[in-house]
Amino acid sequence: MKNFLRALEIQRWDDHRFYHHSRMNQTLHFISAVSFLVAYSLLFVDPVKAALIGWLISMVTRQSGHFFFEPLGYDEENQVTNDYKEAVKVGYNLKRKVVLLSIWAFIPVALWLNPTMFGLFEAHTGVGEFIDHLGLMWLGLGVSGLLFRTVHLFFLKDVQTGLVWLTKILTDPYHDIKLYHKAPLYLLRDLRARQAA
Repeated sequence: MKNFLRALEIQRWDDHRFYHHSRMNQTLHFISAVSFLVAYSLLFVDPVKAALIGWLISMVTRQSGHFFFEPLGYDEENQVTNDYKEAVKVGYNLKRKVVLLSIWAFIPVALWLNPTMFGLFEAHTGVGEFIDHLGLMWLGLGVSGLLFRTVHLFFLKDVQTGLVWLTKILTDPYHDIKLYHKAPLYLLRDLRARQAA
C-alpha cells in the first residue's frame, strides 16, 4: 500500500508540475472538478445527466485549459521539452486526448446517421430520446476510455501503474479542488492588475 500511495503521489506531482502552469488552466480545472463531483453524484440516479455534465462541462473546461492555455514549447520552469513531458505522461497525453476527443465528437454524428447504433437502441423519435442515447454513448465512452488505458498500462508498464492511474483519474476532482480552489481569485487579481497597469 505504501508503494501504491507513493506512485500515486508521483503521478499527481508530474501532472501538476508539467501540465498546470497557467492560472487560467488551474481555474478551468477547478470548474471541471466541481462539475465532475456533480456528475459523480448523479451517476447512479441519472446517468444520462451525469454523462452530459461530465463531457460537456467537465471535460470541455478541463481539456480547453490544456489545449489553449498551457505553453506547448520548452518548459522553462522544469527545464524539459514538451516531447519529454508527453513521453512521461502516464495517462492520456495530448495526442491520445485528440483521439479520445475526436471519438467523443463523432458519436453524435454516428448516432444521428445510425439512430439504432447497430441495434443498441430503439431508433430515437425526438430530441429528448436522441439526447438520452447520446448521454449513454458518452458514458460508455468515458468508462471504456478509463478501462482501456488502465489495461493498456498493465501491459506497457505494470498492473500497479495502471491501477494507480485509474485511482488518480477518479480522485482528480477532489485533488484539483484542493489544489486549485484559489485559482479563480488569483486569476481575477491578475486581470485587475493588468487592467490597472
